[in-house]
Amino acid sequence: MSGIYIHIPFCKKACTYCDFHFSTSLKYVDEMTDAICTEIIKKKDRITDQVGSIYFGGGTPSVLSAKGFEKIFNTLTQHFSISSDAEITIEANPDDLDAKKIAALRQLPVNRFSIGIQSFFEEDLIWMNRAHNTIEAEDCIKRSQDAGFENLSIDLIYGYPSLTDSKWLRNINKAIEFQIPHISAYSLTVEPKTALASAIKKGQQPPINDEQSAAQFNMLIAQLDTRGFEHYEISNFSLPGKYAVHNTNYWRGVPYLGIGPSAHGFDGENRYLNIANNAQYLQQLQEGKLAETVEHLNQYDRFNEYIMTSLRTMWGTQLHKIERDYGKAFLADTQKAIKPFLEREWLIVRDGHLILTHEGKLFADYIASELFLLEDDHL
Repeated sequence: MSGIYIHIPFCKKACTYCDFHFSTSLKYVDEMTDAICTEIIKKKDRITDQVGSIYFGGGTPSVLSAKGFEKIFNTLTQHFSISSDAEITIEANPDDLDAKKIAALRQLPVNRFSIGIQSFFEEDLIWMNRAHNTIEAEDCIKRSQDAGFENLSIDLIYGYPSLTDSKWLRNINKAIEFQIPHISAYSLTVEPKTALASAIKKGQQPPINDEQSAAQFNMLIAQLDTRGFEHYEISNFSLPGKYAVHNTNYWRGVPYLGIGPSAHGFDGENRYLNIANNAQYLQQLQEGKLAETVEHLNQYDRFNEYIMTSLRTMWGTQLHKIERDYGKAFLADTQKAIKPFLEREWLIVRDGHLILTHEGKLFADYIASELFLLEDDHL
């Protein structure tokens, strides 16, 4: 079953580390909702099978009113066949999830929240320039669970200067205490053109310490493993059977539709890239045009993408699939490229799958890049 991703490009505040596409002006929220509905209608023929997941990302989708979500859901249900057990996720900030908002969303098809907690410590939230505080972080989880939203995921961040190992353990244990079934944890990275990058460049903030990030990553793995969590993707942990359906389908190459400014879509052969500009997106949709460019993925693009996404998961990269979908030459090159990583015990081969070891997970991006192939490699 295919998926649908909808990007809501608004935030109340700009986090110091964030480089996702958003605007802190909420002036055009209603116009954007209408444009998103228009784009859904224009792309209705791109999905012919049932929809198995819908994911509202951003930005901060929870700034949208319940009426705005209702309008989008009405458009989706009119033009797509949505599975009765589809996973429908809204990314939310704690400050948006008050009792009234949760009650309103409970009346809609939403069945999962992905909550941007990031930290349960006030000083860290201030450092990140988050819009919520620690009280809101805890209260929104309790309120969501009390309202019947048991399928929750929370985001946590590690590897930043003020996060001691003791604080990091307390963040992890707090998530466990709340009986959260899914945790996404990200090492803080310094993205160009962010406030954090500027502060580090000016010497106002210390650079990120890679050793700290690696140590806290290992702490995370150890703590969650003892509590029965499966480390099913580099940044994602869940209790058995509680994997994020939508994101897992990304990593498995399942086609999905991308709606909204900066959203991407994929049909197995092509990638559709929406313009990352709210004003231009609105204008083009109002003029009856799609605000997208199309990138055709050749055999090498698709192979490299498969390596990059599959290797990050606990299921790994299928050698049989490489031979079946890309040919014996791709398989031979892959088997040659993995030898040094097998020798270092960063990779293992299990039941015909390439799987990262515990240590290998620290070098996932590097290993994947070394397995990539270019067209020149086969000339």
